[in-house]
Amino acid sequence: MIRFDRFAGKFLVLCFLFSGFVALAQVAENPMGGNRTTLPLEFGVKAQGGLGTNDQTGFKFFMLGVHAGKVLTPNVGPGLLRGNFEYAVEVYPLWQSYTPRFQRSTCTLPACLVTGSAGGTFTGVSITPVLLRWNFATTGRVVPWIQGGGGVIWTNHKYPPIAGGPADNTSVWNFTPQFGVGARYFISPRRSIDFGANAVHISSASLGDKNPGINASVQFTIGYTWWKQ
Repeated sequence: MIRFDRFAGKFLVLCFLFSGFVALAQVAENPMGGNRTTLPLEFGVKAQGGLGTNDQTGFKFFMLGVHAGKVLTPNVGPGLLRGNFEYAVEVYPLWQSYTPRFQRSTCTLPACLVTGSAGGTFTGVSITPVLLRWNFATTGRVVPWIQGGGGVIWTNHKYPPIAGGPADNTSVWNFTPQFGVGARYFISPRRSIDFGANAVHISSASLGDKNPGINASVQFTIGYTWWKQ
């Protein structure tokens, strides 16, 4: 048997929370719209994941990290292109790539000898010290952006794995030039939920004997950001 007083109390709490959310949504705005001259600072947490493309569709990626940015200019430019320029940095203390496993072998006809295996899970750290973003100056809760940047990845084993030889002959250091698009949805003037899609190239710049790289990977992000005026 349901006690009415308990049910009524819970119902009132839910009504209060819902009314608060509606009120918050009605006053939500973004700190970069209109003719604002403030230069806000942001800090957020992010998750990112995706897949390789072309002949590397078996490569999968997942990472967790933080994002910090500073708007450097007031809103400038004409019409739909009007917006502001932002500099940001991203750090992913957890970076992982899941790659297909394969066996290595050396062949002396008429037989081949298996010498080991390669592939599997690679764990590392990713830092993007240069991330240049253009925020479009919308007045609503949705703020689209485009960005370009570059960073570096360190992995616990030479990456990416390739066939042939007793070692991968690649490198534990790789670079990540990238380009992306996305949008922020402001749930309040100082809080936003962020979505993005990035095309990321991974290459060692020939630091190892071989540089097969990941020509392109498509990676999607979701994050939560705090803003300070």
